[in-house]
Amino acid sequence: MTPDTASDNLPREPPRRIDRAGLAIAAALVVLAAVLVWDASKLPATTMYGMGPEAMPIVIAVGLVILAAGNLIDALRGRLPPRESMDPKPVWLIIGGLALLIGIIGFGGGFILATSALFVTTSAAFGRRAVAADTVIALAITTLIYLAFDKLLTLSLPAGPLERLL
Repeated sequence: MTPDTASDNLPREPPRRIDRAGLAIAAALVVLAAVLVWDASKLPATTMYGMGPEAMPIVIAVGLVILAAGNLIDALRGRLPPRESMDPKPVWLIIGGLALLIGIIGFGGGFILATSALFVTTSAAFGRRAVAADTVIALAITTLIYLAFDKLLTLSLPAGPLERLL
């Protein structure tokens, strides 16, 4: 057996391909990190010493850059896992829930109703079909969250008709 024929019997690895979607995700993460740093630099300095409110966005931006670097390396090596096929219905349910959240708060519906709408649509996106039960659960949880923020922490959340009753 010659060396040329021995190498022909070895299993061949498929050629590595650069994952363009992985490169796009890495670029998007870097852009998001840059926006966070830029936005944090616009915050007014409120502390004379130590860390102020601009510290946390920078920490998050550093984490995003680390994720982007890892994603870039894996994309260039072609080692990202294959993507599953996507069902657009759950994505549209969550986007619809976010639109409801914005709309309800914008029209004065308040935190409790808006966040409950997001909860119900998100649970439906994850396959749960008990809309009535989810609505009761959402109203209870968001009412407790509202009371905790408003009464205990004295932080104001968007008030609507339900919040005015509390």
